[in-house]
Amino acid sequence: MNTFIKTQVVLTAGSLVDFLITFLLVDVFGCWYVTGNATGNIAGAIIQFVLSRTWAFGAGKQPVPAQLVRFTMMWAGNIMLSALGVYLITQYIQLHYLLSKLVVSVSLGVSYTYLLSKKFVFQ
Repeated sequence: MNTFIKTQVVLTAGSLVDFLITFLLVDVFGCWYVTGNATGNIAGAIIQFVLSRTWAFGAGKQPVPAQLVRFTMMWAGNIMLSALGVYLITQYIQLHYLLSKLVVSVSLGVSYTYLLSKKFVFQ
């Protein structure tokens, strides 16, 4: 299986955790959708770091601290782009926040996250 496909599998696993936590925070606990989105992103990022490092990129022998710093930098950008995208699409296009999150997650996953993971975080 090639790296792009492995990365998309990892991103899907992280996204499932992300969406579940977002849904629980917003629809069950009544949090603002932007807060729920950011919290879900962080939980999904933890799953994605571990799976990307050990399986998708096979970078488990590289030092964790350096990868973690680069991954955190990448995900800080991802969380900001995700929050902005979800807010703009939900607010101005009037899509349900979960549909907005899906559009943004897929867009970032096949572009920003994959490219930075491959070229910067786990190179």
